Amino acid sequence: MATMDDIARQLGVSKGTVSKALSGATDVSETTRKSVVEMAVELGYSRVNRADVPRRVCVLVQNMGYEKPEDFGWDIITGFRKLAEPGGWQVDVVPLTLELQNSMGYDAYMLRRGYRGALLLGMSFFDPWMKEFRTCTTPTVLYDNQSNRNSAVTQVGVDNGEGMELAVSYLKKLGHRRVGYLSSALGSYVYQARYAAFFDALRKNNLPAQRELAGYDLRLTECVDKHLPRLLKRGCTAVICSHDLLAHMVLIYSQERDISVPERLSVIGFDDLPLCRYTTPALTTVRQNREEIGKSAFYALSSQIEHIPISAILLHAELVERESAGRVP
Repeated sequence: MATMDDIARQLGVSKGTVSKALSGATDVSETTRKSVVEMAVELGYSRVNRADVPRRVCVLVQNMGYEKPEDFGWDIITGFRKLAEPGGWQVDVVPLTLELQNSMGYDAYMLRRGYRGALLLGMSFFDPWMKEFRTCTTPTVLYDNQSNRNSAVTQVGVDNGEGMELAVSYLKKLGHRRVGYLSSALGSYVYQARYAAFFDALRKNNLPAQRELAGYDLRLTECVDKHLPRLLKRGCTAVICSHDLLAHMVLIYSQERDISVPERLSVIGFDDLPLCRYTTPALTTVRQNREEIGKSAFYALSSQIEHIPISAILLHAELVERESAGRVP
């Protein structure tokens, strides 16, 4: 493990200068601070377990609402805080932007801000920091995302395979033999995982599993307008959606075109957002307990800080039966 002395020796400065640069002292120039942080990252320096470093962690969020109780990220952050703050940890919630990711590396950002670790929500494959999670040294938890072969990074989420199996087997019990799938674009780990899990679940239930039974698009409206008519023409009597907002759009599309749900078409979502109870009809969906995911995320992060390398924590999924899925016509 690199020390401040190592950093000072490499840069030809004093240990005191290194300490000031890493602690945010104002009497160190920005150029020196940048050089110190970059060298610290290069040498693998860590302040995670230093007694003089504040107990601060952060939740970095993008592509996800989190400021209101009905937002997807609200419960995750609430659960995270419920475990962290009673233990004396300060939790900062920070909006994550492409500008921030392009301005400096992940480990450098964490060192400069004095965070011991982070939970990241809403990351996609194309984010600049994603490739850094393969080699970063900062304790990190990725929600619904994955970075292989780095003992500093933990994946947390729901068991998508189990959730999709629950949905498909439920539809099979209701008599459906041709089930379609609609998804947002496959630009993130979670949507790729659910897409693959859907076809695995079809095969396990001995149902047709042709690729033509699925469709995906970046824009939700285009996804429904383009692919749902095609699935109906192929004889699908039920559709599973990669998330609840997409399923809600299927319900709206069906209402506008006199496609009765569930009499003619059964619809199942994924996530169990608060809106599911208030759609017409109420949406059957796969539930993930987001507050428990938040608690699990802090458990994983605190374990990483204590050098316990947890690879993944996957919570069990639950099928919530409502009115949008029924027996095959």
